Amino acid sequence: MGEQIDGSALDEVVTFTSDLIRIDTTNRGGGDCQERPAAEYAAARLAEAGIEPTLLERTKGRTNVVARVEGTDPSADALLLHGHLDVVPAAAADWSVHPFSGEIRDGVVWGRGAVDMKNMDAMILAVVRAWARQGVRPPRDVVIAFTADEEASAEDGSGFLADEHAALFEGCTEGISESGAFTFHDGNGRQIYPIAAGERGTAWLKLTARGRAGHGSKVNRDNAVTRLAGAVARIGAHEWPLRLTPTVRAALTELAALYGIETDVTDVDALLEKLGPAARLVEPTVRNSANPTMLDAGYKINVIPGEAVAHVDGRYLPGGEEEFRDTLDRLTGPDVAWEYHHREVALESPVDSATFARMRAAVEEFAPEGHVVPYCMSGGTDAKQFSRLGITGYGFTPLKLPEGYDYGAMFHGVDERVPVEALHFGVRVLDRFLRTA
Repeated sequence: MGEQIDGSALDEVVTFTSDLIRIDTTNRGGGDCQERPAAEYAAARLAEAGIEPTLLERTKGRTNVVARVEGTDPSADALLLHGHLDVVPAAAADWSVHPFSGEIRDGVVWGRGAVDMKNMDAMILAVVRAWARQGVRPPRDVVIAFTADEEASAEDGSGFLADEHAALFEGCTEGISESGAFTFHDGNGRQIYPIAAGERGTAWLKLTARGRAGHGSKVNRDNAVTRLAGAVARIGAHEWPLRLTPTVRAALTELAALYGIETDVTDVDALLEKLGPAARLVEPTVRNSANPTMLDAGYKINVIPGEAVAHVDGRYLPGGEEEFRDTLDRLTGPDVAWEYHHREVALESPVDSATFARMRAAVEEFAPEGHVVPYCMSGGTDAKQFSRLGITGYGFTPLKLPEGYDYGAMFHGVDERVPVEALHFGVRVLDRFLRTA
């Protein structure tokens, strides 16, 4: 099809990424975040292109932006294009550059949000502005959503939009967002581009053990700390059984074919070992998981407290929640109660859809040496909340990355950064996909 994106879009995606990074939208949880300055920035860039943005808040300062670009076929299903505006905290003392500098150095944009996910926000803005300059309309309506609060509960972001403003997403049947179509180098010369077609469910848990408070020097068979510690140890040591979803099975099949390995799902662990580094794309999603992350008990060394609390980051595969709950009941035992601190659904999206095929084709056009495979995300995105509207979600934030660049480490990590050339690739691929979607 040839080059269709213009040079201005290539410049703008870099500028927008840097500008958005400089707007500190740190989400510390508990409502401590202000996305409004970034939302106003994105809304202004849309308005400049003649695209009318709507700004929406559930809580003051927690701003979301929604806009619609009309397609050429009003009878076609609409496509949702979404990215979040908030970022996780960053300690400046740990970084090589200030995390909110947006510095562009040696062909790389540095700062918190460079990958998660102000880069995609910038790509969306750059592409639709290029269309406005060129007089281009996509085949079907494209609804754009820049959301708040993804890095916490999403209650002020996609959850609020799905529950209170569903009309803005009328006609949307599919959506695309973060964590897919990036270069994975396998160390043997192959470049793999995984596109997400599923997410594990979120099960953040609060564990509470109660016992008899007393003096630390006395015998106490009802020690809440001891009860809690036993439950946490059992959870941390538990070996979860294998559970293969259709997306993960498809990923294993395509990766095995790429490496000329027979697909043997009766011994997945052996298959993963044969895949070498590429196994990292699949390994976190062949089982449910539960990792203890926080402990809170006691107030003085010589006092046995009457209560002890722990938190666990649990994730379950599509179809695996009942197994997850039953296992937690057994591991916590009769003396420790558990409840959901935050829960969201698991997602499964078809890998044989026309949309997946178009994403694959768009990547392969600009990275013909690459091998596209489906995969399931180990974590979650705003696609969970938008699924309440019947929207099927995919992870598709295209980035062509150099060997040695650890994409996974950029998420919530120190020295988060993205190459300028990766942003240029992303704009080209996103533009191509949307023009054919």
